[in-house]
Amino acid sequence: TLINGDKEAGFSIFWADDGLDTGPILSQKSCPVLPDDTVDSVYNRFLYPEGIKSMAEAVDMVANGTAPVIPQSTEGVSFEPSVRKKSLQKIDWNKNGKDIHNFIRGLDSSPGAWTIIDNTEVKLYKSAIWSNDTPTGDLITVDTLQNPAVVHDNGLLITCNDGLKLNINRLSVDGKMMAASMYGKADTIQETIEFTAEEKALIPIVETIWKNILNMGIENNTHFFQSGAGSMDVVRLIEEIKDKLKLTIKNDDVFMSPIFSDFCNTLIKRSRGTSDEKKHVEYDPVVIEVNNMKLQFAKQLFINGQFIDSESGNTVECINPADESVICSIQCASEVDVNQAVNAASKAFEGEWTEMSPRDRGAIMYKIADLLDKHREELATIESIDSGAVYTLALKTHIGMSIDVWKYFAGWADKIHGQTVPISHARPNRNLTFTKKEPIGVCGIITPWNYPLMMLSWKMAACLAAGNTVVLKPTEMSPLTALKFAELSVEAGFPSGVINILPGLGTVTGRAIAEHPDIRKVGFTGSTATGHMIMKASSESNLKKVSLELGGKSPLIIFDDCDLEKSVRMSMGGVFFNKGENCIAAGRVFVESSIHDKFVDKVVEEVKKIKIGNPLERDTHHGPQNHKTHLEKLLNYCQKANNEGAELKIGGKRVDRPGYYFEPTVYTGVEDHMFIAQEESFGPIMAISKFSGR
Repeated sequence: TLINGDKEAGFSIFWADDGLDTGPILSQKSCPVLPDDTVDSVYNRFLYPEGIKSMAEAVDMVANGTAPVIPQSTEGVSFEPSVRKKSLQKIDWNKNGKDIHNFIRGLDSSPGAWTIIDNTEVKLYKSAIWSNDTPTGDLITVDTLQNPAVVHDNGLLITCNDGLKLNINRLSVDGKMMAASMYGKADTIQETIEFTAEEKALIPIVETIWKNILNMGIENNTHFFQSGAGSMDVVRLIEEIKDKLKLTIKNDDVFMSPIFSDFCNTLIKRSRGTSDEKKHVEYDPVVIEVNNMKLQFAKQLFINGQFIDSESGNTVECINPADESVICSIQCASEVDVNQAVNAASKAFEGEWTEMSPRDRGAIMYKIADLLDKHREELATIESIDSGAVYTLALKTHIGMSIDVWKYFAGWADKIHGQTVPISHARPNRNLTFTKKEPIGVCGIITPWNYPLMMLSWKMAACLAAGNTVVLKPTEMSPLTALKFAELSVEAGFPSGVINILPGLGTVTGRAIAEHPDIRKVGFTGSTATGHMIMKASSESNLKKVSLELGGKSPLIIFDDCDLEKSVRMSMGGVFFNKGENCIAAGRVFVESSIHDKFVDKVVEEVKKIKIGNPLERDTHHGPQNHKTHLEKLLNYCQKANNEGAELKIGGKRVDRPGYYFEPTVYTGVEDHMFIAQEESFGPIMAISKFSGR
């Protein structure tokens, strides 16, 4: 039916005959054939449920004497030769694309349509007509096909000789089923699974199920399909697992793990709430010795669970702000890379991430929190050398608060729900209305450089708890903890494509995220000017939702009845915390005139005690600014304040040492019309104004 391209499929129930299906017809039912239907999809959607129902109806009609006896018509009768012969299973690439598509899907699951790729016999499964643009990927030669095929993120794209494009989802090479997107790539490193005693007790049950289906003894290397199993046996296996073990698995679990030992591993992972095989990810690491520890982290883009180079090959240097040395060069994502990441995130959103229960999503988020805690010192050290954060502060705040955020939102994962409201709660109808909260889809996140890991956590954890997937661009100034997080996310068990990390420039990577039509929401923290551009790009593309956290100028007001010592301490913390690189910094301080001079003198006295130095030293209070451009901006900021008449009491200069160090700075006599009074410095600059309490 499928091979011939029929628009309708169905089944007949015959009266008993000599076994040739030539007896009178008792009942017939049919269904439309969808463009990408396979034997499995028609079976699951129609043949199985309607077949059971119709057989029961047929038995009742026979018992009641109402069963029809309809002679079979000989008009239009045809006989298709069996495709059991291997020669009849080979794909003829000289045919038109529609016929090739029908042939592949007609032989889907078993026995499989085969061709020659790289001098190897390969079977093709799950063909779908492709209407999008040709994606980027690795080119391979397929038998006599005129055009090269493309191995891309979502499969193997074949362009038939008549121009029709077909996307192949799965391949079988040497009897081993694999995702077509993985053809020609190195095998994924799999986690060694330690079974619990209860899990070990499941294995003999699974072995018995396989034995009953295959009618043979089962070894660890027994191959389900090479032992004679077909598509009906897959359905039986799934149903018996569901019946005897109370576990729900999918066809792909069988096809991707056809060897008994692999299948058992997949089954146990399903029972634990995740089936993603990839637990460790390969990459070319940056390895450095610093802070009495060995650091190892990636320098590539993280897309669909893998670290890969940018399509453009462009890189940017990561500079240690403490000594201006180059840590490494990282890959910069292009628009093509963003497209690839969004495709991966879309696939994950439509697939395993939203199929997973909220409780299981929360369990993975708890796992990433535990891993962040386990690697706390390593992450704090990376944050320090990459962003200039004081190490002791990073331990508690940059990393510590990130851990807390992941635990908090992990707890929310299974508590997101709508409401049921009685709108006319009267008999007899008792009408109700209800709301249902659903994930929005792929979210784009663009984070700043002041708290690299914490800003990632604040934005990403909430998205994932709600069931969304993400494409995140960390700042190119401080991307290293985001890339380390990507590595740990694989170990935590996030399915491939749920999290994608793309370092890059705002004008390229950030713009591509804001403009991408398949991203449904964007979150951004940064400058007001950039926020304007993101809002415009988001509205002009697909009216995506936008969350913006932009510049500010928070005030602190101190009256004369204050505790002076405490007020000075709190004011300095509000301005100088994390080198002043805070979006909520109290950069402008209003002090009542009667205590103004005492307050200023005390602040200057305390500022002199601040130790400026290497952020990795345990007694350092004040580290370097994040990057050179920001340091120069602070110097210009102070120059404008001087020109407009603000009085510099202390600081205002670059520290005379290697690194991007800027002295904690205090200005008085600040008036409302001044630049320093209106514009955010985003640095360690306190602007003090006097006011009268009368």
